[in-house]
Amino acid sequence: MVKPVSQTFFRISTLGFAGWAWLLFALAASFAMGPDFSGMRLLAEQRYGPGGREAVVAWEGFLAETAGLPIEDKIARVNIFFNNKIIYVEDLLTWGQADYWATPLETLGRGQGDCEDFAFAKYVSLRMLGVPAECLRLTYVRAKLVESSRVTTRAHMVLGYYPAPESEPLILDSLVPDIRPASKRRDLYPIFSFNTNQLWVTGKNPPVADSSARLSNWRKVLGRMHDEGLRLIMQD
Repeated sequence: MVKPVSQTFFRISTLGFAGWAWLLFALAASFAMGPDFSGMRLLAEQRYGPGGREAVVAWEGFLAETAGLPIEDKIARVNIFFNNKIIYVEDLLTWGQADYWATPLETLGRGQGDCEDFAFAKYVSLRMLGVPAECLRLTYVRAKLVESSRVTTRAHMVLGYYPAPESEPLILDSLVPDIRPASKRRDLYPIFSFNTNQLWVTGKNPPVADSSARLSNWRKVLGRMHDEGLRLIMQD
């Protein structure tokens, strides 16, 4: 989602330790089983009609076709698939609220989403294609944009792929069609990043927190993915 920088993604949940720990345990146990595409096809049709089902079928077919490719090709194809498949629409118009983090099924079912939704769908797809979580980070940035001949700075989210832990990430973005090294994206100023389990603050190499404990929206979207039958390998 492109939104004013003053809005923050840090929302400390009131859910106690036992509550979110139980949720993570349940997610880990069920996600390891793999995605339930049969159930997702049915659910997408119930929610969004034949078009929703067709979108999930296309996603499933795409993942099957891409599974055997080298990792660099997987990264490129996933970026192209979602940038072509999804129309950028703000959350307020799609969901009637200012900030809603959608699951891949919700995004594909409606055929639209904002920057977080693009990033989540790419992240989940690459995880299902066998890309390790430690190579991927969902990154909250300030993006410099030109709007009506004026330069503005807005909050934005991209997906970073790290070929090695200390290497420069490649940036998968909904605003720019091609994948570029972070050093070539001078329009982006990273603030923090996270993956399934961990959260990093820019300038601090070791992770500073558990992402699911710190980011309530992330925990919620993981829970909805689980309920929809989208099971990832959570043990990294």
